[in-house]
Amino acid sequence: MKLIIVRHGETEENKAHILQGHLPGKLSQLGIEQAKKVALRLKEEPVEVIYSSDLARAADTAKEIHKFHPGVDLIFTEKLREKNMGSYTSLNYKEVDWDNPPKDMETRESMRIRVKSLIDEVYSKYQNKTVVFVGHGGINKAIIALVKGEGVDYDLVNSGNTAVTIFEIYEDNKHKIHCLNCTKHL
Repeated sequence: MKLIIVRHGETEENKAHILQGHLPGKLSQLGIEQAKKVALRLKEEPVEVIYSSDLARAADTAKEIHKFHPGVDLIFTEKLREKNMGSYTSLNYKEVDWDNPPKDMETRESMRIRVKSLIDEVYSKYQNKTVVFVGHGGINKAIIALVKGEGVDYDLVNSGNTAVTIFEIYEDNKHKIHCLNCTKHL
């Protein structure tokens, strides 16, 4: 399965350094332009299905991609939601103590379980097809770490808005990376 992973466009909350977690988020004007550019980048891909987080910032980005693939299903799922930030939701990055996260914040293990179940489900349906996942910085890092075979203590670079990662996923786990967090379309 060819898996194309996309992060949503820039949001007003990104600009204000707000931890969004499960907040819907609103694409900024730049974010809308970024979504249109990533959609153009993926225009010629033989996409079979698009899965997107149901949160507005990802859903709006996925809708731009879907415009070039109107005949395919666009499926919104909570499994691609960003990490639940718990009581840190809506706070400024600078206002939080990352060394002592709140107990109500979602763990990396929980995120891993979420994305693993989605990947398994999608792979069983689209093994020889091209699938797009539109998500968020944190959940996309969890997907990338899982596909690369890294544990939950992964330390990956944050992806830019509308960054694209493309993998070929194989049952024998000998996956291929075509690009990682690429933003050349911007």
